[in-house]
Amino acid sequence: MINRTTAPSIIDAVSFNLSLKPCDRYTLDNQTPVYAIHAGAQDVVMIEWVFYAGNWYESKNIVAGTTNFLLKNGTDSRNAYAINEYFEFYGAYLNRSCYNETATITLHCLSKHLHELLPVVAEILTESIFPEGELAICKQNQKQRLQVNLKKCDFVANRLIDEYVFGFHHPYGKYTSTIDYDALQREELVAFYEQFYKNGSCMVFAAGKLPADLDQQLNKVFGKLPLNSGTMPTIEYPLTSATEKKYRIINDAEGVQGAIRMAQPFFNRHHPDFPKVQVLNNIFGGFFGSRLMSNIREDKGYTYGIHSYLQNHIHHSAWMISTEAGRDVCEATITEVYNEMERLRNEPVEKEELDLVRNYMIGSLLGDLDGPFQIISRWKTYILNGLDEQYFYNSIETIRNVSSEELQALAQKHLHPDNFYELVVV
Repeated sequence: MINRTTAPSIIDAVSFNLSLKPCDRYTLDNQTPVYAIHAGAQDVVMIEWVFYAGNWYESKNIVAGTTNFLLKNGTDSRNAYAINEYFEFYGAYLNRSCYNETATITLHCLSKHLHELLPVVAEILTESIFPEGELAICKQNQKQRLQVNLKKCDFVANRLIDEYVFGFHHPYGKYTSTIDYDALQREELVAFYEQFYKNGSCMVFAAGKLPADLDQQLNKVFGKLPLNSGTMPTIEYPLTSATEKKYRIINDAEGVQGAIRMAQPFFNRHHPDFPKVQVLNNIFGGFFGSRLMSNIREDKGYTYGIHSYLQNHIHHSAWMISTEAGRDVCEATITEVYNEMERLRNEPVEKEELDLVRNYMIGSLLGDLDGPFQIISRWKTYILNGLDEQYFYNSIETIRNVSSEELQALAQKHLHPDNFYELVVV
């Protein structure tokens, strides 16, 4: 019997023995790789088709994103309404997303309905027709949304800081305009679809309470498609960062708030410093108890929230600081950010603070592994970045063992005001 008069012992999250559930791997007849996590108590499944069809591969702005958006807006035998009705009938959800390097189609459904839905996904991947009427509606809606968003300082700041860090002609730095939408032609979407979807490079990620014959179902529907049959183009984009480092933009003369972005180009996950820098970033501005939040939000009251983070790109990255502050305290906010950088360079992190961050990061990692969908998402990140499961365990060891002296050395190496672009949009 439990003794209710004695409080249970407190266990540090850092001492948890975390493990990454292995994923099953197999290949369809057309050499399409499949990665699967069979887990969970509910009869639900998630299947995601990942194509190398992001804006990295487009030769004209917004072609990749618009192609992805219109995938389920009409095929040879179904219009957009019929496609949506079909998935709605089975209580399923079909989504599509476009990123810098990749584009995805994601299906969530009950396990028992998978065999009814996979053929329609295949239809979308092989028979989409991109009707002119649907394209016209998409262009009109996106232009209206863009015009509304351009009045928002934070939206403008997000666009501009990426341009300054990466260059406008780099996929990570370019952004859209109404002129881009006006110039978009259906034939460009069809050509991109033919090259990067119908005949493109694809991999499949599956998770949930998977049917025992999932490999057979996938192979029957997708194993004969001409996926992964060609060679993907090798495209390199040089970084063309801006020469000027400080920018002040007036977007709304009557506005009372300014959007602040500070960033520097940074290395990707393959750099040996990256896991340790993630710990340093959390101390700096990566969670609610960070230095930036404690100083600029709690002490100074300049903002409701300020955060720093490492962008999750595959080829290049950036170390970013993001906040919105009162128009009259934007410059003071930037000064305090630099003050916190200086503290990290000059003073070793106290043990109590470092232990707090270790617990937070391990606890967050534990939450990120809560369920099959989250587990396959982490596997997807590793696979797309050319990493293996050892990276997971190495990261945990880094969180547990990185020292204050190592973090101070990293701050002295990377946290210098001269390295950062400054942008204030008011």
